[in-house]
Amino acid sequence: MTQEESTLMLDGIHVVDFSQYLAGAGVTRMLAELGADITKVEIGPTGDGGRLLPILKDQRSGFFVQHNRGKKSIALNWERDEALQIARDLASKADVVLENFGTAETLRSRRLDYESIKALNPGVIYISVSAFGRTGPWASKPGFDFIAQAASGLMHMTGSPGEPPGVVWSAIADNNAAVHGFAGLGYALFHRERTGQGQFLDLAMVDCIFHHHEIALQAWHLSEGDFVPQRMGQHHELVFPVGLFRGPDDWIAMLALDFQWENVCRAMDRIDWITDPRYAEMSDRAKRKDELIPVIEEWMSTFETNEALLDHLEEYRVPASPVLSPLDAIDHPHFNARDMVRWVEDPIHGSVPIPGFPWKFSTSGQLPDLVAPLLGEHNAEILKTKLGYSSEQVEDLERSGILLDGPT
Repeated sequence: MTQEESTLMLDGIHVVDFSQYLAGAGVTRMLAELGADITKVEIGPTGDGGRLLPILKDQRSGFFVQHNRGKKSIALNWERDEALQIARDLASKADVVLENFGTAETLRSRRLDYESIKALNPGVIYISVSAFGRTGPWASKPGFDFIAQAASGLMHMTGSPGEPPGVVWSAIADNNAAVHGFAGLGYALFHRERTGQGQFLDLAMVDCIFHHHEIALQAWHLSEGDFVPQRMGQHHELVFPVGLFRGPDDWIAMLALDFQWENVCRAMDRIDWITDPRYAEMSDRAKRKDELIPVIEEWMSTFETNEALLDHLEEYRVPASPVLSPLDAIDHPHFNARDMVRWVEDPIHGSVPIPGFPWKFSTSGQLPDLVAPLLGEHNAEILKTKLGYSSEQVEDLERSGILLDGPT
């Protein structure tokens, strides 16, 4: 391995992480994979609320393990002024400070907000991840992933017509905010590299999910209100074939726009459809989807298996996929080839499967071996290396109840 490959991109970047659960912790989880030094400041006596989320085994949360690998934990009794001073001292020396508390006041009242830290550390990049952002009428409104899905319009668009709104039972709002935060910090670090300026990033989960509405606003406007964004169920209202079709074994997802429609026709041996004026445009096909869906599904049923059908569609370059469950990925050759199921080691659970790292940087080399910390595991290390405390000072803080720790 070359020196270029052995040095991770964020080596030397120190991050002080005041976040808990997922939206904030997800940002620093990805930074850790690239070599950032993450100091995770936890509020004792329980620490990050993610430590309490199921599934717990031997009092250790698998959720916490997945989202906090590679971080060093210092657990502080925030009821004590000395603990808050330690937190301020750590933030004053950081490249990046991250928080995701429910309200800005939580940190402002403790002089841990951006303005307070900026006064100590002018070049700091400070990112705040919250449900609704730090400005606007809902700035103090509490929220989690589920709440952000509802407020963003995503829940309104999920499910079938005439049915209640649907829920995405994966943390799409949390993780999407984490990815946005990860990307935003990259540009903020780049900007500081060029200008020397730090800055404040205000990231709202609702904004990140609202940003996903690819046609809702402009399609409503350009159609003069004829198109109203709503739940569509298995098939798209405006374009066809875009939806779920019953295959020989199970559901098949297929998406063919204008450039792929001819491929569908040739795959089905329906060359006549290519020049049929009834199906000339996507919108024409969408209007006739009720007559086309049974024909397509009947043709699909002539294949013995979903695999045979998908191979045939791929031969004709028709975008299609089986509907997989997360567990299908564990032994799937494509997911394995992409290292998207990683077995990581944990001191309590042993080997644990987690989703892999989605970025494939050509100069990064092998990802580091990272372990999620026990509560307060790195109290002494952080105080000695970051703030120059002596062993005696650390012991005094432990005896006085300012420093805390835990079994998991």
